[in-house]
Amino acid sequence: MNQFDITDKIATAFGAGLVLLGIVGLGLVELLAGKPYSPVPLTNEAGEVIATPAIDPTLRTGLVLLGLVVLFVWGLYRAATPDAGADRTPTEVTAD
Repeated sequence: MNQFDITDKIATAFGAGLVLLGIVGLGLVELLAGKPYSPVPLTNEAGEVIATPAIDPTLRTGLVLLGLVVLFVWGLYRAATPDAGADRTPTEVTAD
C-alpha cells in the first residue's frame, strides 16, 4: 500500500478544501444571506431583475472546478510517479 507523503497530503487537502468551500461553505453563506435561493437572478414579468444571489455562481463554480483540477493533477502525478517504497521481492508461500 502506498503511503501519503507531505505532497500528497497538501494536494488532497487543498483540492478537497476548494471543493468543500465552493459547495458547502459558500452554500451556507448563500443560505444565511436569505432569499432568493436561486443561482440565477430572479426577474419579474417585465424582465426587470428583482433579486440576485448573494454570491456570484461563477465564483462558486470556479472554486469547485479549481479543486477538481488540483485533484486531477495530483492523480496524474501519483500515476506517473513510481512507488519507491514498494517491496517488489517475491515472497515464498507454503501450501497447506
